[in-house]
Amino acid sequence: MNRREVQPLLPLPPQPHDTPWPTQEWQSAPLRDVDRAVFDTLVGEAFAAKSTPTLGETHALLVVQGGRIAFERYGEGFDASSTHHSWSKAKSITHALIGLLVKDGKLDVSAPADVPEWAGDVRRAITLDQLLRMSSGLKFIEDYAPGGRPSDVIAMLFQEGKDNVAAYAAAQPLEHQPDTFWSYASGTTNIVSRIASRTLNAYGPDFEQFMRPRLFEPLGIRSAIPKFDAAGVFIGSSFCFMTARDFARFGMLYLRDGVWEGRRLLPEGWVDYARTPTFQQVGVDANRYGAHWWLDFGGPGSFSANGYEGQFTIVAPDRDLIIVRHGATPLAMKDELKAWVGKLAACFKA
Repeated sequence: MNRREVQPLLPLPPQPHDTPWPTQEWQSAPLRDVDRAVFDTLVGEAFAAKSTPTLGETHALLVVQGGRIAFERYGEGFDASSTHHSWSKAKSITHALIGLLVKDGKLDVSAPADVPEWAGDVRRAITLDQLLRMSSGLKFIEDYAPGGRPSDVIAMLFQEGKDNVAAYAAAQPLEHQPDTFWSYASGTTNIVSRIASRTLNAYGPDFEQFMRPRLFEPLGIRSAIPKFDAAGVFIGSSFCFMTARDFARFGMLYLRDGVWEGRRLLPEGWVDYARTPTFQQVGVDANRYGAHWWLDFGGPGSFSANGYEGQFTIVAPDRDLIIVRHGATPLAMKDELKAWVGKLAACFKA
């Protein structure tokens, strides 16, 4: 298993006994334990115009406290029925799919990953855990700016690799000894997604028939639109559209420790595995990372599914809080958006 920082994790709160699960409909409640003046200022900044000079476009903002929607607002042209691009929030959905297979006894994250391209070389020792923690050591350039340096993520999703995203990623050479170098890579997730398909021998519609009854339908997620490549592999790095309310349902599954309506869906300890920090080398220019979930965007102890252009599902256990934000924020504004998200989460008291 990957080297991890040893530190206590915040307890995950149970669903309040008097709060119904949102499988059918969300219940609502007023905002509480919040600095309302600061909160209103930040919301006003996000929705001041269709596109603002610091945050770009905000399409949806949803706050869940104690299992109930406490705030919901949409930008021009969007409403509660609008589906939003996940971008890399899909990586956290992929983490859940792997968890289902671990619970079924069909996968072991400590075992070498099932990647046929690696059978004859040193890469065959890379584990599923190292892939989930972005510590495989594989070369992959995660650059989102077209026209700049060569970008593996653009080539994989939109150019020569788009018909077989996992094969493109699996063909990359080893740059570092596994488990010694952290490097965020969308290609890694598509390798993981193909492992799930190979485990079930299910691709395209057949794999979707695994996703829906095992993950989406139990939570009441009805809007999910996962995308597949021509090889039938779920493009788990980037493409699962859902409404903001359904992204909040997914966040609640993790806030509730993988349990829904009293039934355990994800393996015991799987959520803790997601939010346990991964080793990252000194000098890395990134936030802390767990296993296909980011850490601390909503304050210490929080974990989140993050996506390109400012898609967020932030889970804060100490406040029994979920924040979902969707929009289109240019890369040049990413630091302003990150600061805004941190301030918004900090409005809520533990």
